[in-house]
Amino acid sequence: MELIGLTTRATATVPAAPRQGWSELRFAPPQPQEQQGRRRRRRRRRGVMKVVAAISEEVPRLASSGMKGGGERRPAPEKVALRAVLTVRRKQKEDIKEAVAGHLDALWDMVGRNVVLELISTKIHPRTKKPMQSGRVSIKDWCQKRGAKGDHVVYTAEFTVDADFGEPGAITVSNRHNREFFLESIVIEGGLPCRPVHFACNSWVQSTRELPTKRVFFSNKPYLPSETPPGLRELREKELKDLRGDGTGVRKLSDRIYDYATYNDLGNPDRGKEFIRPILGGEKIPYPRRCRTGRPPTDTNMLAERRVEKPHPIYVPRDEAFEELKQGAFSSGRLRAVLHTLIPSLIASISAENHNFQGFHHIDNLYKEGLRLKLGLQEHLFQKIPLVQKIQESSEGMLRYDTPSILSKDKFAWLRDDEFARQAVAGINPVNIERLQVFPPVSKLDPAIYGPPESSITETHIAGHLNGLTVQQAMDKAKLFIMDYHDVYLPFLDRINAIEGRKAYATRTIFFLTEAGTLKPIAIELSLPPTQPGEPGPSNVLTPPCDATSNWLWMLAKAHVSSNDAGVHQLVNHWLRTHATMEPFILAAHRHISAMHPIFKLLHPHMRYTLEINALARQSLINADGVIESCFTPGPVSGEISAAYYRNHWRFDLEGLPSDLIRRGVAVEDAMQPHGVRLLIEDYPYANDGLLLWSAISSWVESYVQLYYPDAGTVQCDLELQGWYHESIHVGHGDLRHAPWWPPLSTPADLASILTTLIWLASAQHAALNFGQYPLGGYVPNRPPLMRRLLLDLERDAAEYAAFLADPHRFFLNAMPGVLEATKFMAVVDTLSTHSPDEEYLGEGRDEGGVPWTADEAAVAAHSMFAADVRRAEETIERRNADHSRKNRCGAGVLPYELLAPSSPPGVTCRGVPNSISI
Repeated sequence: MELIGLTTRATATVPAAPRQGWSELRFAPPQPQEQQGRRRRRRRRRGVMKVVAAISEEVPRLASSGMKGGGERRPAPEKVALRAVLTVRRKQKEDIKEAVAGHLDALWDMVGRNVVLELISTKIHPRTKKPMQSGRVSIKDWCQKRGAKGDHVVYTAEFTVDADFGEPGAITVSNRHNREFFLESIVIEGGLPCRPVHFACNSWVQSTRELPTKRVFFSNKPYLPSETPPGLRELREKELKDLRGDGTGVRKLSDRIYDYATYNDLGNPDRGKEFIRPILGGEKIPYPRRCRTGRPPTDTNMLAERRVEKPHPIYVPRDEAFEELKQGAFSSGRLRAVLHTLIPSLIASISAENHNFQGFHHIDNLYKEGLRLKLGLQEHLFQKIPLVQKIQESSEGMLRYDTPSILSKDKFAWLRDDEFARQAVAGINPVNIERLQVFPPVSKLDPAIYGPPESSITETHIAGHLNGLTVQQAMDKAKLFIMDYHDVYLPFLDRINAIEGRKAYATRTIFFLTEAGTLKPIAIELSLPPTQPGEPGPSNVLTPPCDATSNWLWMLAKAHVSSNDAGVHQLVNHWLRTHATMEPFILAAHRHISAMHPIFKLLHPHMRYTLEINALARQSLINADGVIESCFTPGPVSGEISAAYYRNHWRFDLEGLPSDLIRRGVAVEDAMQPHGVRLLIEDYPYANDGLLLWSAISSWVESYVQLYYPDAGTVQCDLELQGWYHESIHVGHGDLRHAPWWPPLSTPADLASILTTLIWLASAQHAALNFGQYPLGGYVPNRPPLMRRLLLDLERDAAEYAAFLADPHRFFLNAMPGVLEATKFMAVVDTLSTHSPDEEYLGEGRDEGGVPWTADEAAVAAHSMFAADVRRAEETIERRNADHSRKNRCGAGVLPYELLAPSSPPGVTCRGVPNSISI
C-alpha cells in the first residue's frame, strides 16, 4: 500500500470493506491476478498506474468507530469523512522561469494561497433546493512535495460532509497559485454509499489570476441530459455556456473557449500582394469553419485576420494543446526543427540557381552519404530530428535521410507499370480510383469555357490492351477503372503553369483489371486549357510504350499523373476530408455536449489534438508560401482547389467507407457479404482492411448507442445531442447547410451511423492517408509532388526535343523537383508520417489518467468486445500480407499493406491507426 505523501507511479489497490453503512470505507474490489497484471502493464505504458486512494490512519479508525463491542452497530454518525486523492502530472522539463514560479507557488501555498476543492452532491438540499456542497478544503502538502521525484505527484484533501450528502457528482477546483497545473484525476473515497467516485480530469487548471471562476469536473458516471441528477443540472448548463463563450474578444492561450471562424488567416496581405489569399468560408468560397482566435485584422485588409507566425503559439483551447510528450516529438522538436532550422539551412546550402539532380545516384546518395550543408548544423538539430544523422567529415555537416520503404524490397519497382497501378489501391492515396462507366470519359466543367467535355481517349487507343474485349464489354464486366483529375486541375492550370518552375496537366488514367486481379495502366491523357473559351484544349494521349522514346515519354506521363495524385491526396483527401471537415464537429461537441454525456465520452478520444494540429497547419503548412504551397504542384491555388472540391463533391453521407466505395463504383451492395458490400476489385488492400475496421467501429458504436437510446424518442428529446448536430451543420458546415443529403438524426440507427462515420474519419481513414507519406512517397521519382516540365513536342520544340533524345535521363530528372524542393518535401513528410510516443491507438484501453473512462460497466464490456474485434482485424491483416494469392500486397519485391494495421511503435512505421487526427 502506498503511504500518503510519497510520489509514485503506482499505488496498490486495497481490498473492499464490507458494505454496511455510509460511515464505512469502501475500496476497489480485488481483481484476478492475471487481470491486474494486464492492466498494470497497459497503465505502465501510459506512464501512470491507477490511483485508487491514499489512506491515512484517521480514516480507518473512523470506519471501525461505527461498531460497538460484540459487533453491535451504533447509530449512523451525522458527519462522514471523505478523502480526495488528486494526481497531478508534472512537467518533465522546466526552464528557470518555471522553476522559480514553482518555488513561489510553494511559498504562497504555505501562507494560504493554495488549491481549494469543493464537492457537489448529485442531490439538492431539501430545504434550500440548492445542490448540496461540502465545505471548502485545501490540498495538503503541496509545499512539502515541491521537490518530489517522478512524473506524477499525489496530493490529498479531506472533507467532512453530512451523512446524507449522497454521491459526489462534481468537484470544483480553485487554483490560487500563480501558474497552471495539469490535473490528471481525482478519486473520492471514504464514507460513501457507493464505490469510490472517479473524476477523469486531464485538464490544465488555470490560476484564478487567469480564470477567476472555479473549474468544474464531473465524475465518470454518464448521464443523458434528461437523467442529470438535480444537484448537477445547473452546473452542467453553466459549464457548456462557459465553453461557448460570447463570440467576442481576443483569445488568450489559457482560455477554454470553442468558437468558429472562417479561414481568413492563410494569407498575409501586409507582407505583399503575392501573399494575399482568398478567404475560405462563406457564400463566395464555401468551406468548413475553424476554431476562432479573435485576433485583430491586418492593416491592409479588414476581413483578413492578422497572422501569428512561427515560433509563436497560435490559440487553441488550453486542453486541446499538445501534451509534453507530443510537444517534444512535434512542435518544439521535430517539426519546429525541420521548419525553422533545417529548411533555412537547406536554402542557404544549395546554390541560388535551381540545382537539379544530376543522376539517380545523386538521389540515392541522400540515403547513403547524405546531403552536404555548406553552413553546417548545430548539434541540437540532429538530436531533435531522428530522420537525419550527423556525420563528421572535414568538419562539415551532413544530412542523411532514412531509406523509404518503397525502396526497401525492390529498388526499381517504381519503374514498372504494375507497381504504378498497385499504388492506386495500396498506396498513399487509395481513395480516388473509380469504375469507368462512361466511355469516353466526360467532363462536368462548363463547355462554354473549357471546350467539348469528351475525353480525347478513343477505343482505338486502348483496344489492344483489353484481352480481346470491346470497351463496352470490358465496362460491363467491371474491368475498366479510372483516376480522373481532369476537372480538379483544368480550371487552375493557367495560373499554375504561369509559376516559375511549375508545369502541370489535368490527367486521366485508365486501368484494366487483369485476370490475376492486378491493374495495369492502358492510357494516360494529359490535357491543357483551351487558348480561347469554348474551343478544344490541347490534349495528348499516351499508351504503354513500344520503343525507347515512347518509354521515356510514358514515364514522364506517369510522373505527371503521380504529381496530380499527390496534390489531390494532400489538399482534398487528407487535409479537407479528414482534418478540416472534422473540426466543426469537434467544436460543436465541446460547445453543446457535456463531459458527462455518454456520447461525449464515446467521441472524446477521437477528438484529441485535432484542433492543435489544424492550427499548426494553418500556421506553417497550408498558409501562403507554406510547405504545401512550396512543395506541391498547385502552389498558391492550393486552398482554392480544396474549396472547389468541398463545394462540388463533399457529402457527409458518403464519407463512410461502404458508401464511398459504392459512390466510386468499386463496390456494390450485397447483403450476403460480411460487410454488406462486394468489391469489384477483390484484391483492394485499402478497402479489404478498411472494411474490417469499419465493421468493428460500427458494431462498437451500435452497441454503445443502444445502452442509452432504446428508441427514437430518446434521441429526438436529447437537446444536447440535437444542438451538437444542428450546429455542426448550420454553423460549422454552414455554407452547405441547405444541402439535401445531410443525414437525419431521429433514431438510434441514425445516431450510430453518424458517429461511426466520424470515428472512421478520425481514425482509420486519416491513418490510411497520412502515415505512408514518407515510407511510400519519400523517393521523389516514384511520386513527385510537383513537376517542372511539360512533355516535348517534336514540331514546336525541335531543339529541346533533340536534347531529350540525346539524354532522356537528364531531361526526366530535370522535370522532377530540384534538390531544394525534394529535400524540403522529404523532411516535412517524414515528420508528418511519425507516431509520437504518447499516441493512443484504436482499440486500446481507454482509462484516462489511471481513472476508468466511464462508470458504466456495460459500456466497458462493450469496449472490451471492440478491442477484441480490432485485435482480430490486425491478425487478419497479417495473414493477408502473407497470402501469395493477394498480389497487391504479397510477392517478389511487393510491400505488405500495413497502413490499417491498428498497432504501432513510435516513429515512422508505415502502420498504426491512432484514435484521432493528431498529426
